[in-house]
Amino acid sequence: MNPLRWGILGGAGIARKNWEAIRLSGTGIVTAVASRDVVRAATFVDQCQAEAPFDTKPAAVGGYDALLARPDVDAVYIPLPTGVRGEWVRKAAAAGKHVLCEKPCAGSATELRGMIEACSAAGVQFMDGVMFQHSQRLDSIRAVLADGARFGEIRRIDSAFSFLADAGFAEANIRGQAGLEPMGCLGDLGWYNIRFTLWAMGWQRPCRVMARCHRWIGGPGSDRVPAEVSATLDFANGVTASFYCSFTAADQQWAHISGTRAGVRVADFVLPFDARKLQYDVVRSEFVVRGCDFRMKSGMESVVIDELPTRDVGAQESRMFATFARQVQSGSVDPHWSRIAMATQEVTDACMESLQVNP
Repeated sequence: MNPLRWGILGGAGIARKNWEAIRLSGTGIVTAVASRDVVRAATFVDQCQAEAPFDTKPAAVGGYDALLARPDVDAVYIPLPTGVRGEWVRKAAAAGKHVLCEKPCAGSATELRGMIEACSAAGVQFMDGVMFQHSQRLDSIRAVLADGARFGEIRRIDSAFSFLADAGFAEANIRGQAGLEPMGCLGDLGWYNIRFTLWAMGWQRPCRVMARCHRWIGGPGSDRVPAEVSATLDFANGVTASFYCSFTAADQQWAHISGTRAGVRVADFVLPFDARKLQYDVVRSEFVVRGCDFRMKSGMESVVIDELPTRDVGAQESRMFATFARQVQSGSVDPHWSRIAMATQEVTDACMESLQVNP
């Protein structure tokens, strides 16, 4: 099959990682990068090409519309700020380009629904950029969760994703600006917590959502964005989940699924510490009492998954682009990716609404 030809809208930092992921996927090439300033686009291309070169140097394009008009672009990766992302997803769909969209996908579920409908009407694939969704580790964990004798039934899901922002973060980074990233840490980090929870629950939706914002960035009212959030999700079958996301705590990205017979613990559920050796632990501790001796006996099994170094099944980002390319090249559109993006957006919206009630 011919490689999928990618265009990148904007020179966001995360686009550098995904430039290389496209190259390593073995299924695509970058043919063009656009910025409102063609000089910035050229600088981005030169820097990425020097580190992770394509055989043919991608074109630097001035303006996003110009990139969407190019016949040598089949699909676009859109890492633009959330506040303007919807407009360019709809324009990309109208131009017949398949869309891989960074997260959070939109400022609201209503906006995302319009974006997805535009892609559906144009017959183009839509997917959000949650890279861990494509990790081989999730398949392995799913097998553990499905093993009733080994794991039992899910009772609780907990996760945390945070980093400590520097002193100038609020002024210098778009994630502190309500007009560009209105969901703050909830959209930037909490999207991953929510996605992992929904995945573990087999895409069931929570029946109740409660969230609190412990710290804000910015001025009063609509000018501020959440910087530290905790939330609880209740499901109809009695399972509960909680998560913490923050720009104000040290780096962490862990998740824990508690079952009636065992627990699954992942220390790096978003970005693996070692992309070639994916690990998680199955924990089956036992409380032992013998006379005056009370102790918790550890029963931990570490599971290690070797990511094969072949190009189409490499790190999770490359797997994401490979999955996307194969779907496009199949000639059909898979609505699953739109559905799970919408589910994540709706729960994120519910958390945002709860923050207004519980500031």
